[in-house]
Amino acid sequence: MMNRDAVALDDPVGESLRGHHAHLANRLGRAATYLPGVATFSSVTTDPDPREWTDLARLLGPGEFADMFSSPATPPPNWEPVFVFEGRQMIWSGDNTQDPDDRVVELDADNVSEMLDLAARTQPGPFWPRTHELGTYLGIRQNGTLVAMAGERLRPPGWTEISAVCTAPEARGQGHAARLVNTLVARITARDERAFLHVAEANTTAIALYRRLGFETRKPVTFRGFRTP
Repeated sequence: MMNRDAVALDDPVGESLRGHHAHLANRLGRAATYLPGVATFSSVTTDPDPREWTDLARLLGPGEFADMFSSPATPPPNWEPVFVFEGRQMIWSGDNTQDPDDRVVELDADNVSEMLDLAARTQPGPFWPRTHELGTYLGIRQNGTLVAMAGERLRPPGWTEISAVCTAPEARGQGHAARLVNTLVARITARDERAFLHVAEANTTAIALYRRLGFETRKPVTFRGFRTP
């Protein structure tokens, strides 16, 4: 099933920075970025004029990284491309959610160092010292060590993105990712929102997992990053 408000997912970064994450935003005119240490995502309108790119460059500073995430807007030619890769946006379309799992624990500012360590080991995508401020992050421990985590990232109206889903190599194959994602879906659904996520097209293992958990593809996306002039 597709929600009629799914249009908010066409600009998830901008919608988040203008709404739920406004307190975590730096903005100039119609350009916006997340605060340093929270996320590197930047936003302009879906049909930006040259002034918006100038404002975004001023926000970031010369020679700085602009992660445009899934924005289709093309910056001026003097913005140096840093990366481009294909992915897909998926939304949860299941009919029910599982009961909370008591093996799942909440993570907070006191756990940042071990969250950063796990992210560095597993490379689930960008994760910074203040990323946990974007929403709820959950983890699973084995013998006191954090071996898996997942959390909430972008928050366009009516939706919450599940992100940073990762498991340490020594703890894989035990269903940790499924437990974490199912718990997050249950929490998101309980507050009358829908869960969605983004995944690299090359990550076929993750795509298969998300399909089993009730996610379906909404649309393909292209992730791009640039360097300001």
